[in-house]
Amino acid sequence: MSQDRGRLHLSQIEPYWLIIALFFIASLALYLYHLATGQTPGRVAIHIAALNFDIYWYGIIIVGGIALGCTVTSRLALERAWRVLRQHVPAELAEKPMTELGLPANIVQALGKQRITTVGELLLKWGFNPEILGLKKAALARVQKRLAQEPAVAESWLEDAPWRVWNPDYVWGGIGWCLALALVGARLYHILTPSPSMAAVGIESPLDYFRNPLQLINIRNGGLGIYGGIAGGALGLFWYTRRHRLPGLAWADLAVVGTAVGQFVGRWANFFNQELYGRPTDLPWAVTIDPAYRLDEYVDVARYHPAFLYESLWNFLAFLVLWRLARRYHDRLFTGELTALYLIFYAAGRILLEFVRLDSRTITLAGLELRLPVATLVSILVALAMGLWAGRRRLAAKSNS
Repeated sequence: MSQDRGRLHLSQIEPYWLIIALFFIASLALYLYHLATGQTPGRVAIHIAALNFDIYWYGIIIVGGIALGCTVTSRLALERAWRVLRQHVPAELAEKPMTELGLPANIVQALGKQRITTVGELLLKWGFNPEILGLKKAALARVQKRLAQEPAVAESWLEDAPWRVWNPDYVWGGIGWCLALALVGARLYHILTPSPSMAAVGIESPLDYFRNPLQLINIRNGGLGIYGGIAGGALGLFWYTRRHRLPGLAWADLAVVGTAVGQFVGRWANFFNQELYGRPTDLPWAVTIDPAYRLDEYVDVARYHPAFLYESLWNFLAFLVLWRLARRYHDRLFTGELTALYLIFYAAGRILLEFVRLDSRTITLAGLELRLPVATLVSILVALAMGLWAGRRRLAAKSNS
């Protein structure tokens, strides 16, 4: 299929880039305003007086980041689907106009409203799920019969097409499971490694959570760990892909691209909440924290490292690298290497971030305080494990070639 007919030529600028650009400009302008005035917008974005209900910027930004990440992942999946289709379907057949199939005019017109004008586009959507064509059962049967009569159409394309596994709808179908388990994993990680500031609410160790079970689900006092969230999300992805007979690791390679851009956006929620700030500093780009949100030992200090901003920009860099590799060099990468690279990227950034972060849980061994943040140790182990795994696969492939 020609790239023009596929509507997904690789040089095309995807709509999500406009959203990313607008968010980048808006967040930059907001931060420059903050630097000039020292003021941070309030946490509440919308107050519904009739319900006495507040909608917080934190929630809006997190949901926006998730939606953007899902959009990017679904578009990458659609590109994969087109590539697989082009590998199987002859160009002459794929580019054949719908009008040459001899279908009734009303069916051709109905498909045309969905921008299905070629046999290739019809096969793509049929391979995903015939029901999304919006045709009645009789019309679907008519289309299936006509496609089956085409000499170049393989029966398997109509029953279980090779490109089915890259149906973008799987992104939206699976995100709920991934988010639910990611939330559970993130909370468990925090419970096992509570930050020192939790002592203010009576939490000094994991055992304190179990002595007061209500605190286990009280996330208003803080308590979500990113590594637990990644592990939980990965479990949700594994379950969903296994249930729908999808290549889990290959889908993870696309999911991490969306995860990185989602984290880039999501970290700005910490700005509105005035959290995830680093050590005191007088740097020109330091963030100003209101007294109510400062740690007790720094109550007289106003300006800090914007740790949330550092992590946001690092995640954006990771997204650019992963996106480029996913689109341009997917055929040179082993399945799972993008996932490994994402984890290495995040781990490296987290190790650097811990040098400026406050309120990190450190490792205590036999009563000896090692002054090594738990997150740093986990990051080192993750980076080493992923590097060794990817490296061994490359060496094994080279020795077998």
